[in-house]
Amino acid sequence: MTKPFDMALFLSGVLTGSQATQQRHLRQARIMQAAIQQRWQRDNPWTWQLKHVRWFLAHYLRDRSEATRYYYQLTALLIWKRLCNRPLGI
Repeated sequence: MTKPFDMALFLSGVLTGSQATQQRHLRQARIMQAAIQQRWQRDNPWTWQLKHVRWFLAHYLRDRSEATRYYYQLTALLIWKRLCNRPLGI
């Protein structure tokens, strides 16, 4: 049995702002994670491809307001920032 991926730990280094903003990003990241997991069986951002995030933003959120899509884009940028700033395995 594998341990579930901890999105809070994953984003802890890049989350800034108020507590409410951080909680919103975590909640949205977990929703993204669950949707991508259900569709492609990719359980963590390390295994995601650009097409997975594009699908989420374009199709999963298509019936949401523009403001909601904007906030999810900000969360996706935080995930991208975290992926680009991964520590080197030295």
